[in-house]
Amino acid sequence: MLVALVVSSTHMLLLNQPVPVAVNPVPGDVRPSVRGPRAVLVALAVVLVAGCFLRLPFYVFTPAHSALNWLAPIHPTPTFQVIGFDEHFYQVYLSALMLGGLERYPELARHYVQEQTSLPSAILPPTRFSYIAAAYGWHNIWGTGPLKSLSAISSFFSMLLLGLSALFAWRLGGRAVALCVTALMAFAPTQIHMSQHALIDGFFAFWATLSLWLLWENLQRPNRWPWLCGYGIALAVMVLTKENAMFAYVGILALLVANYWLRFGRLTLSLCLATVVGPFLGVVILVILCGGPGTTIEIYRLLVSKALVLRYAIITGDGPWYRYLVDLMVVSPVILVLAIGGIFRLKSIERAGFYLVLFVAASFVLMANVRYGMNLRYTNMWDFPLRYLAVYCLWQLIPRRSMPAFWLSVCITVLCLIDLRQYDIFFVQNDVYELVPKDMLRAVKILK
Repeated sequence: MLVALVVSSTHMLLLNQPVPVAVNPVPGDVRPSVRGPRAVLVALAVVLVAGCFLRLPFYVFTPAHSALNWLAPIHPTPTFQVIGFDEHFYQVYLSALMLGGLERYPELARHYVQEQTSLPSAILPPTRFSYIAAAYGWHNIWGTGPLKSLSAISSFFSMLLLGLSALFAWRLGGRAVALCVTALMAFAPTQIHMSQHALIDGFFAFWATLSLWLLWENLQRPNRWPWLCGYGIALAVMVLTKENAMFAYVGILALLVANYWLRFGRLTLSLCLATVVGPFLGVVILVILCGGPGTTIEIYRLLVSKALVLRYAIITGDGPWYRYLVDLMVVSPVILVLAIGGIFRLKSIERAGFYLVLFVAASFVLMANVRYGMNLRYTNMWDFPLRYLAVYCLWQLIPRRSMPAFWLSVCITVLCLIDLRQYDIFFVQNDVYELVPKDMLRAVKILK
């Protein structure tokens, strides 16, 4: 059934001639119309439905949910269904909120400091507020338990990221590009994996990608307060989500600096202020939630010092600077090769492509140099840029004289099926949970 969805959606693409990728020779010159041929819009809707289906939590297909359990045979359900290390602590923090409300948060922070001080290695801090608070809101609305609330938030925001990817790609390259990129995002293995567990990385990827998109829009439409406010709020929530916000923020700062030479758009004082005020607001809220600056600083000091002696992090979180390239090659080899090829095929006028490349490169430099702190989960925020560049590379490689729309559709369909197969290998056949080299290499039979 999923194969039929992919084939039918790409067949609809044949009815429309695709437009070039990264068609922003001058910022603001190209404005893809929201009115596209009906076939492309229908195909995009089919792809979004397929992607959302894959992101539904696996527990909704159990006999307890009789309305959907008949779909269980065609849903690629992960075989790892035990509560993981991270999931346990998110569940503990959410349970505390369910008992005492948000006003109990300073108590959680103080308790963490007391407990972490006596422990030999690091545990997850309660500073990842937005993810826990979102699950708390889900619980208040639907009455679900801690683990199901957290899993529902991971699933829901993975779906939101899929929709955001369609919008972002449409703004950068037009409707045909949006369809191709969305199809690749719909079947991205790690995106689906994050949606199936109570893990924060897919949730964080949504806010990082939203911040990246809103920065682009503010560069194209300077001094428009709705866009500026949305951008500042996205940055604030990103800071309230996870410590990885520093990686994405460095990428955003690099884009602002590079704008002087690459001219992505118009950089204004108000945009610079929003880039500073948004994260600052997030930090202030976090300090208030933790009960003061002293507790907040102590939480991060303990987290950093204890993480350096965590045996699991030492074994799995180290490696050379190209560790992320190796991990990505194992999980999504064809996408990575095409994305790298797309980088080398970028032309100076294609600023959208350079915009995405620079964000990935700047964040990569920082992420690849964190001692005992590398994990493929952190690269979820790169999934959209890499797949956009892969589509760009395909468009450059396909000959213009021999039905380019047909061959592009065939290539996108094959890539989607390859990624779905990769998900099946890692997460269905081999019950991989943590995206560490040892488990992934065993899944593909490199290690026995």
